[in-house]
Amino acid sequence: MTGTLINIVTVLIGGTLGMFFGARLPDRLKQTVTAGLGLFTIAIGLQMFLKTENSLIVLGALLVGALLGEWWKIEDGLQNLGRVLEQRFAGGEVGVSMGGSSRFVRGFLAASLLFCIGPMSILGSIQDGLSGDYNLLAVKSVMDGFAALAFASTLGVGVLFSVLPILVYQGGISLAAVQLSALVTEPMMVEMTAAGGVILVGLAISSLLEMKKIRVGSFLPALVIAPLIVALLGFLG
Repeated sequence: MTGTLINIVTVLIGGTLGMFFGARLPDRLKQTVTAGLGLFTIAIGLQMFLKTENSLIVLGALLVGALLGEWWKIEDGLQNLGRVLEQRFAGGEVGVSMGGSSRFVRGFLAASLLFCIGPMSILGSIQDGLSGDYNLLAVKSVMDGFAALAFASTLGVGVLFSVLPILVYQGGISLAAVQLSALVTEPMMVEMTAAGGVILVGLAISSLLEMKKIRVGSFLPALVIAPLIVALLGFLG
C-alpha cells in the first residue's frame, strides 16, 4: 500500500496549498502543468507497453476488453455514478438549503470521484499489490496533488477529506491483489502491464490533453483479459 500512502500525502499537501495559495495561480500555468502531466503519462504508458513479449496478446485483450466494457457499459456506469452522487449530495437544492456545507460536500465528492474512478487508480493499485511496484501510483499522486490544489482553491477543505475514499478504494484493491499474487505469474503481469500502458495513453489523450474523447473506462476489462489469455496459451502449450 506504499503507493496509496504516497497518494494520500500528496493530496493533503496539494489541497492545503490550494486552500491558501491556489487562487493566486494563473489559469495558463495550471493548463501548462496539466499538459506536461499528460505528455508524461503518454511516455509512461508507452514504456509499459514496450515491456510486452507478444503485442497480439495486448491487442486481443484490448479488443475483447472493449467489447465487454461496452456490453457492461462501464464508462456509462462511471459517468452515471458521478452524476447521481453530485445530484444527491451537491445538487441545486442542496446549495440553497445547506449553505456553506454544500461547498464542503461538493469538494469532497468531486475530488473523490476524480482520484478514485479511473484506469490509473485501478492499474496502479493492482501493480502495487502484486509486485510492490508503486511507480504508477507515484505518478498518479503527482497529478492528484495538482488537482487537489486546483479543487481546494475553489471548493475548500472538503477536498482534503477525499483521502478517506482513496485509502479504502486503492488500499482495498492493493490488498486484494496481494491475495492473488500466488496465482499471477510474471508473464501474466507483463502483459497486463502492457495493456494498462495502452489504456494510460488513451487516458492522457482523452482527459489530460483533451485531444480526442475516448471511452477509456470501457477498456478496463482488458486488465483481466490479458493475464487470462496468457494463462490460456500456457494451458494449450
